[in-house]
Amino acid sequence: MTSRTKSTVALAVAALASIALAGCAQSSGASTQGNATASPASNTVNVFISGDTNIQGLWQKSLVPAFETANPGYTVNVTLDLHGAHDAQTMAKLTSATTAKQDPGMDLIDGAFIPTASQANLLTTVSAKNLQALSGISKSVVEAGGTGGIPYRGSSVLLAYDSKTVSSPPKTLNDLLAWIKANPGKFAYNSPSTGGSGGAFVSTVLDSYVPAADRAKMTVGNASSLEADWTQGFNALKGLNPYLYQKGVFPNGNQQVLDLLASGQISMAPVWSDMFTTGVTNGAIPAAVKSVQISNPSFTGGAAYLGIPKTSPHQAAALKLANFVLSPAAQVMIVAQISGFPVIGLDKLPADIVSRFKNADTANLRAPYFAAIGKDMNNQWDQKVPGQ
Repeated sequence: MTSRTKSTVALAVAALASIALAGCAQSSGASTQGNATASPASNTVNVFISGDTNIQGLWQKSLVPAFETANPGYTVNVTLDLHGAHDAQTMAKLTSATTAKQDPGMDLIDGAFIPTASQANLLTTVSAKNLQALSGISKSVVEAGGTGGIPYRGSSVLLAYDSKTVSSPPKTLNDLLAWIKANPGKFAYNSPSTGGSGGAFVSTVLDSYVPAADRAKMTVGNASSLEADWTQGFNALKGLNPYLYQKGVFPNGNQQVLDLLASGQISMAPVWSDMFTTGVTNGAIPAAVKSVQISNPSFTGGAAYLGIPKTSPHQAAALKLANFVLSPAAQVMIVAQISGFPVIGLDKLPADIVSRFKNADTANLRAPYFAAIGKDMNNQWDQKVPGQ
């Protein structure tokens, strides 16, 4: 996204608000189950997903059928905005609906902008009083989503490597950067605006030059004045270009990185834990490709959050569905379907799940940047890093 003047931003926000007030539907080309505003019935929940098709599949193939079976008479409709292509419009629609005290057409939202919507006071406040299952989740994970965020799954970016060509993978960020320069053409990361695995690599390099106190502020608010700390990190990233895949070709998205690894075109890359585990399980990624977590600093990770719009007319039904998603049975589905980290205590889950995650500290993943800071990072990377 290019820089805009204040007047342009103001016009864009006004336009988005008028679109939302007019009730225009998003046309993202996403597949839809049902109509997100079809029924005013109190036992209907309209779930809006801003994400990828694997999350849509999780809801439509697992969570929704299980919830409806366990709760006869309830109906869940699912709408997908693929890759969150219309997040700005969705936020504008949510804002205008809240201001006008109108139904936003969404009862439960699954999207990366939930902490931002929570901070903007657009979501119903949740606690163990109205959402009992929250009592079994780490306090720090709950607080990271704001007063309206409901954590329901987690994931982390890992370092994947081909064990046929890499006998001893890097253990720290400095080790990794040294390996990249010693093995030109064998490492790749996607441009950060196209996927979080590339974004995690970029932010981790930047963070190695950012004071800890500054970084802490950049994960919880729009502390844009601290972005000056990124100068050395962006210089380091640009300096890596000659040593990357095809001397600085950046794959388009998380999946393209995995495809390069699976085909043997590269030997190492940052990858999402859930996508990587799913690929290994279904055979898309060869068994010889392994994964580790680096340190000093580690790659980022964290929880994904749900949110209930303040003016949704189906508050009780949405809370009921959210409580179900945090049940042990639903958390097992999340592990099985997308290899997501469970957010509830492992003591509530079957032994095989406990064994799978016993070495993963899912309650203390290194947080990514606040949404607005993350967008600035992506924009600055586009301007400063690609090219020789």
